[in-house]
Amino acid sequence: MHSTIRRAGFVLALTACVLSPAVQAQDDYPTRPVKLIVPIAPGSVTDVVLRAATPALGQQLGQPIVVENRPGASGIVGAEACAKAPADGYTLCAVYHATMSFNPFMFEKLPYDPARDFTPINRLFYVTEGLVVPAALPVRSVAELRAYAKAHPDAVNFGTLGSGSLQELLVAWLNREWGTRMVGVPYKGGGPIANAVTAGEIQLAQMGLGNFIGLIQSGQLRAIAVAGAQRSPQLPDVPTMAESGLGGFPSRPWWGIAAPAGTPSGIVARIHRAFTAVFQDPKMVEVMQTRYVESALDTPEQFVRFLAQDRQAAGMLVELARVPKQP
Repeated sequence: MHSTIRRAGFVLALTACVLSPAVQAQDDYPTRPVKLIVPIAPGSVTDVVLRAATPALGQQLGQPIVVENRPGASGIVGAEACAKAPADGYTLCAVYHATMSFNPFMFEKLPYDPARDFTPINRLFYVTEGLVVPAALPVRSVAELRAYAKAHPDAVNFGTLGSGSLQELLVAWLNREWGTRMVGVPYKGGGPIANAVTAGEIQLAQMGLGNFIGLIQSGQLRAIAVAGAQRSPQLPDVPTMAESGLGGFPSRPWWGIAAPAGTPSGIVARIHRAFTAVFQDPKMVEVMQTRYVESALDTPEQFVRFLAQDRQAAGMLVELARVPKQP
């Protein structure tokens, strides 16, 4: 009897010794700067919003948040880097509709599994997008864009985030619906796309309105539609995609935060609390509003359910657009 009790006590003590470093690591987290991988170019709406949040996030966590941009290949470069990082809470991932929902249906050999390689932490926001053209282009509506594209085959270049991106899906869908031959041209973020459409390198772009609003207000670009349930209060004369006859393309761009799979639950909870507190703060809400970004905070469990639903919807949309998988 006594020997059994002693053995049980030894096992418990040994278990405590084994577990205590991990438990202590969660309790002490973080003890050094935390890296946030952003899979899009600097200066894009998402990059600007996340960088605006990092000082307050650093205060919440007690350590600096260091943004590392890893743009390219429809978010694959950044997502792969994050998926392969240590699961210790010191690498966080900005994830979005392409990396988590669309890429599995768009690429034959994706170097990560969005359902297996990440720990979802928090959905953060939706991006309100606008369909824009250079002011010099003789197009003032979606109907006029369709007529112009039909009259100028292969002459309308559409800025995208690369093969498999939502923009590539949109141009493929439009070409099929309209019988046009618009051409997708890849860039690494909304900022470069805004520069390209302003310079006339491309004739059409659809990205977050925050990338374009200053150029629209200055008269260098023209918005011909906005992607949202309602018209933008800042652009009340610009119709929605649905009002313009493009309601059949059902997608709403979103961004969130995840960590490599296996990140301890205590650390995930700490990160979730920090991001929720910062993105609920009125100052941060104001920053998002000026960039045409709408809050979408939820819990890790809700984010997991959302991702499953969004991935299913993405598969249906890819099938609708009839886009073949990329190698």
